Amino acid sequence: MAKTAPSKRKYQMVARAETTATTRQRLLVSAWQRFSETPFEEVRLADVARGAGVSPQTLHAHFGTKEELFAAAWGWRMAPEGVRREGAPTGDVRAAVRVLYDSYDQDGDAVLRLLAQEERIAAVHEMADVGRRWHRAWVERTLGPLLNGASGAERERRLVKLVVATDLLVWKLLRREMGLGRARAERIVIEMVTAMQGAL
Repeated sequence: MAKTAPSKRKYQMVARAETTATTRQRLLVSAWQRFSETPFEEVRLADVARGAGVSPQTLHAHFGTKEELFAAAWGWRMAPEGVRREGAPTGDVRAAVRVLYDSYDQDGDAVLRLLAQEERIAAVHEMADVGRRWHRAWVERTLGPLLNGASGAERERRLVKLVVATDLLVWKLLRREMGLGRARAERIVIEMVTAMQGAL
C-alpha cells in the first residue's frame, strides 16, 4: 500500500495540472471571442467565465483583472501566428506576403475592431504597440535583403516603406474597402514591395 502512494500522488498531480491547463484554455477561447467581438468596456468577466463553464472566482484565480485576461487572450491568439510568420523564408517577398495575408484574413477584422479602441483603453493600446513593434521587427528580418546597401536615415526610410506596404491597414483597404480578391490583393502588395526594391 505504501509503495503505491507516491504513484497515486503523482497521478493526482498530473491530472490536476491537465485540468488546470484545460480550464485555462477554455477561458482564453471564451475571452478572445468576447474581446474580439465586443467593445472592451462591455465585456463582462462573468460572461467569459460562463462561456468557459467555470465560476468567476476560477477566472480570477487564473488571470486576475480584466486587463490581465485581455493581455493573456491577445497573446494566446497571436503567438501561433507569430511562430507561423517566422517560418517565411528570408528575402522571399511572395512567401512573406502570403504568410502575412493568411494571418490578416484570419484575424484582421478582429484586430481592427480592437485597434479602434486603443485611444481609450490602455490595455488595448499596450498590446497594439507590442504588435506594431513586432511587425516592424518581422519586416526587418524577413525582408532584410531589401535593406542591403543602406544605412542610417536611408535604411530607416526603406524600412518604413516596407512596414507601411505590409501593414494591416493596407490589407483593410485592399480586401475590405476595395473588395479585392485575395490573389489580386497579394499581387498588388508584392508589386509595391518589389517596385521599392528597384526605386530604393
